[in-house]
Amino acid sequence: MKPRARAHGPGRSWSWLPAHLLAWLYALLLVVPLYYLLVSAFKSNDEIFGSPFALPSSLSPGNFGAAFSSGDLGLAVVNSALVTAFALVLTLLLAVPAAFAIARAEGALGALVERVFSLGFLVPTFAALFPTFLLSAATGLFHTRAFMVLFLPATAMPLSVVILVQFMRTIPREMEEAARIDGASTYAVLRHVYTPMCMPGIATVLLLNFLTFWNEYLYSLVIIGPDPAQRTVQVALPTLRSVTGTDYGILTAGTVLTLVPVWIVYTVLQKRMQEALVNGAVKT
Repeated sequence: MKPRARAHGPGRSWSWLPAHLLAWLYALLLVVPLYYLLVSAFKSNDEIFGSPFALPSSLSPGNFGAAFSSGDLGLAVVNSALVTAFALVLTLLLAVPAAFAIARAEGALGALVERVFSLGFLVPTFAALFPTFLLSAATGLFHTRAFMVLFLPATAMPLSVVILVQFMRTIPREMEEAARIDGASTYAVLRHVYTPMCMPGIATVLLLNFLTFWNEYLYSLVIIGPDPAQRTVQVALPTLRSVTGTDYGILTAGTVLTLVPVWIVYTVLQKRMQEALVNGAVKT
């Protein structure tokens, strides 16, 4: 029997029209605010309120320079970069071995430990604020960036471990057994077998946690405080409104500057994250 030819009539193409319209509408909803933010960064208050969606009269970087000088955004960006980088490294150093142990565990104990990590999703952000404040004061790390470097990985462990465990469970045990026959230790198996094969999952964890750490505001405001020498960029950004007398051009310019690192990291890790999503869909 000959295979039945696929129908390519006009009805089939029209059936996809609602989906295409919704996709383009969603893209428009994302592009319009971004366009408004970018053009406003080069405008004055009069231009922003007079012609909000018009192109700027000039591309002078004066607003960006004013944002750096008036709000000390340069130092705040450095502080955020340091806190985020050290917190990401510490998160991976803790999450990868923990996920490796849970993925290889057999029986009820491994499942119990995994559920304990999953309980971290049930803790609301505001519920842990006061205990965290008391902990920072008791350890003598209140108003320091060091406490945030230690605290942020703790908040990221539930999601990071759950994601990495699912990736590590898809790795065939035969690969570990072959490495064991060659004399590999447990650390060597983790480093040379599991970690390279879980790079899409690790990239996903890095990207998600980077977005969370970089955009963290509440705990940074309470723990680090408004000290210009230590505050992060998310704490420094709102001060542009009061310092500059609500000059929205300078405020949007500062906002654009805080988005640049996010765009760079996403550009670097997006392919790995797409691999993780595709592999997960295929395996499911």
